[in-house]
Amino acid sequence: MPSLIDLMLEGRGVAHHGPWPRAVVDVSVWHFAASEIAHGRWSLLGLWGEPSAVHMAIMDALTAEIAVVSLDCPDRVYPSVGLHHPPALRLERSIRDLFGLTAEGLPDPRPWLDHDQWGVRFPLGDRIDAPPKAAPYRFLAAEGHGMHQIAVGPVHAGIIEPGHFRFTASGETVVRLEQRLGYTHKGIEGLMSGASLERAATLAGRVSGDSTVAYAYAFSRAAEAALQLVVPDRAVWLRALLAELERLANHLGDIGAICNDASFSLMHAHCSVLRESVLRASHSAFGHRLLRDVIVPGGVTRDISEEGTEAIQTVLDNIRLRFPALIELYDNTASLQDRTVDTGILTPALARQYAAGGTIGRASGRSFDARRALAYPPYDSLRFEVPVLNEGDVNARVWIRVREVEQSLALIDQILSRLPQGPLGTHAAHRREAREGMAIVEGFRGDVLVWLRLRDGLIERCHLRDPSWFQWPLLEAVIENNIVADFPLCNKSFNCSYSGQDL
Repeated sequence: MPSLIDLMLEGRGVAHHGPWPRAVVDVSVWHFAASEIAHGRWSLLGLWGEPSAVHMAIMDALTAEIAVVSLDCPDRVYPSVGLHHPPALRLERSIRDLFGLTAEGLPDPRPWLDHDQWGVRFPLGDRIDAPPKAAPYRFLAAEGHGMHQIAVGPVHAGIIEPGHFRFTASGETVVRLEQRLGYTHKGIEGLMSGASLERAATLAGRVSGDSTVAYAYAFSRAAEAALQLVVPDRAVWLRALLAELERLANHLGDIGAICNDASFSLMHAHCSVLRESVLRASHSAFGHRLLRDVIVPGGVTRDISEEGTEAIQTVLDNIRLRFPALIELYDNTASLQDRTVDTGILTPALARQYAAGGTIGRASGRSFDARRALAYPPYDSLRFEVPVLNEGDVNARVWIRVREVEQSLALIDQILSRLPQGPLGTHAAHRREAREGMAIVEGFRGDVLVWLRLRDGLIERCHLRDPSWFQWPLLEAVIENNIVADFPLCNKSFNCSYSGQDL
């Protein structure tokens, strides 16, 4: 059976693409790659377009080898991957909306990001002026006796991002859930085009506010791969510190919020206090609660002082003191367990098919963690475990977060104790020729992918893929046969990003 490397040899290799290879292939090789993905031998990491080409990032599920295959589309048509592999459906619908490329055989040709309000069609391709019109979106039908529909959103009661959820229910039991997103589309990829490296790094950090470190980290590593930049050791370790602080704050917040949606507000209050302490320590150490604009191509913009180190260490000690009692409270509250155990089960087979990352995948048996599988520095020299469970319910997703909090505490300790001295960054040399890079970084939701092309010091094309692309569809699957009242609980246990998915 051909390997990914064999597949690369079938195509025309692209120069100056790092750290993994990219090759332009013909239709037969594209079909073969799609078939291997559909049969589960390879995983789909990303699928994105350009005005006359499509690209697909692939990983061998066994060896963790990664490659990008590209197909030229002079006729603006390419064979659909989603026809054989459902996780590609929304990506192909978005390629159609943004670039006007048609996936031949796509089972669901409805628009995804385009809500018919832009005033144009295909804004990143052959742009066509089109006055906005209020065309109704066609939700999928569900047939059966006594069923009714419940429309929720896009505006919600809480302070959250907008998204529409259309339930079809039989009594209180959910028969079908269909999402409609795209309300937070902000044209990030269009804004990236022609931007300087500095401007693009700023934009990357604003794709999804709770993952600003993960996106800046992935963007910077992609740019460094393209430009062959070597990042100083101190900056490498500070980046990992920032990533673990972001992970810690978000997991603490999620644990409390899940309990809150199960009507156990006490856990929410205590976890919120712990999360707030992490955010305050982050501000003390790096000047921003969410650690925005600290990671840039070539290194970091801020160092950590002795006072900042002490602030972080104090918070770690406090979490270690208070967190175990909260977990015991969660575990010993029968009414809470009744809501979370066996609710919203994601099967391991679906987690593998969708290459679900983060807590979603690891709670359903998929052990992928970019920090371990791809072993980028400094994680290749740090000690940590990747917790995995197979139950796939809300309870399992809570426990994965609990274990990851514990791992992040240990990782931060190691980083602070081993933080090397040295400079904080290096400057990029100016390159006139096109250079491409890709990076995958583990965010708190899962793996964040960034691919970019630089030419003459400017961004020619940049694609950013949030882990939520492959997690949102799974939420539709896990809520089926649960009651409507359990949707907020399932939704929060996933905590997918609207903004990251909408770009």
